[in-house]
Amino acid sequence: MAVRLIRPRRFGDERGWFMETYNRARYREFGIDCTFIQDNHSMSRDVGVLRGLHWQAPPHGQDKLVRCVRGRIWDVAVDARRGSPTFGKWVAAELSAENGHQLFVPVGFAHGFVTLEPDTEVEYKVSGDYAPECEGGVRWDDPALALPWPLPENGPTLSPKDKVLPPLSEADSPFDYDGHPLEPIDA
Repeated sequence: MAVRLIRPRRFGDERGWFMETYNRARYREFGIDCTFIQDNHSMSRDVGVLRGLHWQAPPHGQDKLVRCVRGRIWDVAVDARRGSPTFGKWVAAELSAENGHQLFVPVGFAHGFVTLEPDTEVEYKVSGDYAPECEGGVRWDDPALALPWPLPENGPTLSPKDKVLPPLSEADSPFDYDGHPLEPIDA
């Protein structure tokens, strides 16, 4: 599967709007054919909270469908599949409550985001159970990735775990290339 940016259609009137945030048959048309088993919700109080770059290794790999329900984030997926012609390349998109966009991040990619507004809330579906022994990831500021994080002047707010992640070149990636190159992300 490939990383995909999804722009669900909103139907609005004088009351507000309605949109489908997930429809299995429609998402299959985009090449997203997984079974989501859990929904997660995070809230970040400050601008510049950076969560990532994370993955869950097999047998507990997780496809993710990410959306921002309050505020704005810069969301990124990094190809961590050994043997991939796009290993270490990344794609990113701004997700916001206003634009309603979603990012699908398949197994094999490190995922992270930074908040662009205070009190930002993010919801995401995952296809696998969380298993602490299978979590991994790479440094947010790995110079080889050269991610242009939109950060406040005082830098990001990180968890202790994220501060000690290795660069991608030193990470023990548990993923092999599946034949799907990193492509433009619009679905």
